[in-house]
Amino acid sequence: MDEEYDVIVLGTGLTECILSGIMSVNGKKVLHMDRNPYYGGESSSITPLEELYKRFQLLEGPPEAMGRGRDWNVDLIPKFLMANGQLVKMLLYTEVTRYLDFKVVEGSFVYKGGKIYKVPSTETEALASNLMGMFEKRRFRKFLVFVANFDENDPKTFEGVDPQSTSMREVYRKFDLGQDVIDFTGHALALYRTDEYLDQPCLETINRIKLYSESLARLSAIYGGTYMLNKPVDDIIMENGKVVGVKSEGEVARCKQLICDPSYIPDRVRKAGQVIRIICILSHPIKNTNDANSCQIIIPQNQVNRKSDIYVCMISYAHNVAAQGKYIAIASTTVETSEPEKEVEPALELLEPIDQKFVAISDLYEPIDDGSESQVFCSRSYDATTHFETTCNDIKDIYKRMAGSAFDFENMKRKQNDVFGEADQ
Repeated sequence: MDEEYDVIVLGTGLTECILSGIMSVNGKKVLHMDRNPYYGGESSSITPLEELYKRFQLLEGPPEAMGRGRDWNVDLIPKFLMANGQLVKMLLYTEVTRYLDFKVVEGSFVYKGGKIYKVPSTETEALASNLMGMFEKRRFRKFLVFVANFDENDPKTFEGVDPQSTSMREVYRKFDLGQDVIDFTGHALALYRTDEYLDQPCLETINRIKLYSESLARLSAIYGGTYMLNKPVDDIIMENGKVVGVKSEGEVARCKQLICDPSYIPDRVRKAGQVIRIICILSHPIKNTNDANSCQIIIPQNQVNRKSDIYVCMISYAHNVAAQGKYIAIASTTVETSEPEKEVEPALELLEPIDQKFVAISDLYEPIDDGSESQVFCSRSYDATTHFETTCNDIKDIYKRMAGSAFDFENMKRKQNDVFGEADQ
């Protein structure tokens, strides 16, 4: 192992794997190590089911009604991806799509007044939705038409809106949209976690809504590179405040840059909060989802008097991750009180009856510096969201700090069109 590398990557979470792939594609010599004997880090998948019970110290083990243990494969931090989102572009860039199998999620739902409704993302769905009254539907339809036609390079499509200075709050006011519609538009379509975006220039929000698609897919595998698993990290070697290598089992692999998750450098991260995730095993689809075998539900903060949204991600036996007739739903949110389990009760009520719950409360960490001096680049902990967009923002941020320039998605357009063009034929 006494070699020199451009980049050493510690940990096999999604952030680390994607960055490893991007660096490799860019011609860097990369060594990827993980102290664990399995892939995925804190976002790993657990199989068989008996292992999940052991992990959460439920000594009695799963009952016979759960079926065969080997039929289960439970993601600890499951997330969906958008068909035209950032992660798809990154996977295409690293040519990881050859290792993946995508499935479309059957529905995206939003919580209002104690009930859930399908998120309308097209003009037709808006007019058919039970989420709004007749007059609100017409106003929302006009808003969706405006968003669909909006082109930031064509002022004729602006309809009096300046994308760089008009706030999103003003745009909502222009179309006379009510608070409930604003809630699900901002949190279920644009996927914001707070309402801070309301007073920001509207361009990013409009682009987020344009991006929203029903074609959400579940990531079923991670980047298929070559890794050294079960490899302890004894020390990260620094000289003059800059990383020069990693020591493992008496050997040193030298490097110019280091990527890692927070667990490898506890002295270089700070706690930024907590997230609660409750894995729930069900014997039924979630009520009012048209018996969907997979879906996400977003409970906007304002609907439950919170500062943070609550999320539900559900997949099932249809995805080969559970025994026949069984469903796996994960409820998650950012912790705001000293009683985290009570904070997700609105989500758990939607899932009843629940066969078994597995409760995890995790600390969220972020790096204390940007890594420019030390050349140690640390990822952020995975948040409570059910999608990969925030993780992709972290990947882009780390890449920019490492490479000195932004990750260029424009070069991806031809390759992306080629892949999806073939799929459509």
